[in-house]
Amino acid sequence: MISMAFSLLDFVFPKRSLTGAGEGAFITVEECRRIVLLPVVEAALPLRRRSIVSLDCIRAAIPYHVSPLVKKAVHTLKYRRVSGLAEYLGTLISEGCASVSPHNYKPVLCPVPLHWTRRFWRGFNQAELLANVVGKRTGLPVAHLLRRARPTGSQARRNRCERLTALKGAFRVRCTASLPRFVVLIDDLATTGATLDACAAALKEAGVERVEGWVVAHG
Repeated sequence: MISMAFSLLDFVFPKRSLTGAGEGAFITVEECRRIVLLPVVEAALPLRRRSIVSLDCIRAAIPYHVSPLVKKAVHTLKYRRVSGLAEYLGTLISEGCASVSPHNYKPVLCPVPLHWTRRFWRGFNQAELLANVVGKRTGLPVAHLLRRARPTGSQARRNRCERLTALKGAFRVRCTASLPRFVVLIDDLATTGATLDACAAALKEAGVERVEGWVVAHG
């Protein structure tokens, strides 16, 4: 019955690819070929120069402005609520970030949390979907270590100072017992890095030694 319902929905509202060139899939093989991994690594020293004080590193599969298709895929996942794109975007993270990250000790993946009101509106947390894909492909465990203590609104139109102010103290660690030494935060984008840094601040205050952010795109 459920499969019949989804078949009917696909007939009435067919899946269209990112460029609209194909139906039946959210991204075609040809579109995948046009997206080339260009891993980005921003280490601690450059981050500190940008007033990102708690996060140790940002790793991204691709610079945000290099690929219009990646920009569209991320936007479609978040704002058009097409959760089916998470599998492909999560694969980009696992191939572009995990393969270049030195693991002195095994990290634990932690999706950046949404406030429950935004999650209810969107229907899912895109960071959680991405983390599950990365965990499946790398064998790294996924743990929901953080919660969003208060809504912070959309960050898209805020400048760096406004983002830092809005996010200060916005995240809380769920449980301080048996926290891992190394946590990797998973999200779709890193622009200023303010969200990742606010998450890292909460984790380090609770005793985590190293916190990285792995994202689809940075910039």
